[in-house]
Amino acid sequence: MSAQVELTIRAEYGGWELARVRLYADGTRKVVLRRRRSTGSASPVLAT
Repeated sequence: MSAQVELTIRAEYGGWELARVRLYADGTRKVVLRRRRSTGSASPVLAT
């Protein structure tokens, strides 16, 4: 499995987001993922 596919799967289903990618002179990359922040409550409250 390629790194791109693995990162896509983790981001899509694991709640991760890309935090940083470092590209080194020799062509290697270091990728840092972090947990996606939740955006408030799961169910919005409707004012009536």
